[in-house]
Amino acid sequence: MENFIYLPTLKQAVMILVGLLLTYLAVRQKYEPLLLLPIGIGILLVNLPLSPLAETGSFLDLLFQYGVVNEFFPLLIFISIGAMMDFRPLLEKPWLIIFGAVGQIGIFGSMIVALLLGFSLFEAASIGVIGSADGPTSIFVTSLLAPQILGTVTLAAYSYMALVPIIQPPIMRLLTTKKERMVRMEISAVKINDGMIKTFPYMIVILTSFLSPMSIPLIGALMFGNILATSGVTEMLAKTAKETLAGLVTLLLGIAVGSTMKADIFLRADTLLIFALGLLAFALSTAIGILVGKGLHAAGLKVNPLIGAAGLSSFPMSARLVHIMGQKEDRHNYLMMPAASANVSGQIGSVLAGGVLLDLALRFGNISSVWVGVQILLQGMGKVLLALVLIGICIYLLRWLMNRISKPANT
Repeated sequence: MENFIYLPTLKQAVMILVGLLLTYLAVRQKYEPLLLLPIGIGILLVNLPLSPLAETGSFLDLLFQYGVVNEFFPLLIFISIGAMMDFRPLLEKPWLIIFGAVGQIGIFGSMIVALLLGFSLFEAASIGVIGSADGPTSIFVTSLLAPQILGTVTLAAYSYMALVPIIQPPIMRLLTTKKERMVRMEISAVKINDGMIKTFPYMIVILTSFLSPMSIPLIGALMFGNILATSGVTEMLAKTAKETLAGLVTLLLGIAVGSTMKADIFLRADTLLIFALGLLAFALSTAIGILVGKGLHAAGLKVNPLIGAAGLSSFPMSARLVHIMGQKEDRHNYLMMPAASANVSGQIGSVLAGGVLLDLALRFGNISSVWVGVQILLQGMGKVLLALVLIGICIYLLRWLMNRISKPANT
């Protein structure tokens, strides 16, 4: 009779409930359903009592080993994301790229907090990347530095991405006044031609590679997808990347990541601490972006401080949220385009920050030193800021060049 029915352990029962909760949030609340639903199902399948899918060599384990650990799935997802991205708002307002830089401060700040709490440098760096609100970058960095916490980091990153509409608004209201939220931003009258749109991704790949070689896989995959969408000759490939590839890889990635969250590994105090530090990173990036926006507004620039909250890579959720928050105070206030500009720069910034952090962490080695963390913060933010400022300058130069080239044709 003892083998007549198989009951889960207490820890397994808790993880089964976690898996069911994620599926509920995905199906009923529509929080990132394309990822949370596969992750929830993966958690459920590996925590059922005596599940063969929890064993080494199962098809879920093979998906994880050959799709996640070797960064294959995250890079394929970046191709899909790149094909979906429109850089036109950034090309119209290049100066908003500053928000893409300051939006990454939470990554490095939370890394230092994690070091203070006793995590190794590799684990602390992986935890900090959660603050980028960029799931593929979080997976890429963690799979190379701290694969033992990959499931936790991935779930935290995608959970906070899904909860953007819940996490960011209180911070936005707390740090801004109603008058600041009502500030209107000028609609750009700059005309962006097809030549600029087609040239921009090549410029990004080449320029960022000079400052962060470790970013090349991430930024290369992202810009490759964008090149497919903007070249004008690969519409079929772009459609495949946006639809078929995105759906297939998201499905496999989600269930593979969920399968790593076994009860005996996941239900530990350090796991909960990672979630808390990830939330800190996310909130810190949001808050600093808004404060920079307030500073620019106080200095006389016509900037709505809410734009700072869009400097994360949660594209296009943060941009839409900024627009909605602005319209709650003034229904004629249209912040979507400047917010999208900051949001796109945040996507570039998070990829660059992930590569820079990976490069610096591997250079210093896996040690627990707060002083090393401070050095990484200073060097890392310096490189991210320099790269994005150079990108902004190059956009202005590119616009000038394209205007000069187009003038003879118009005369």
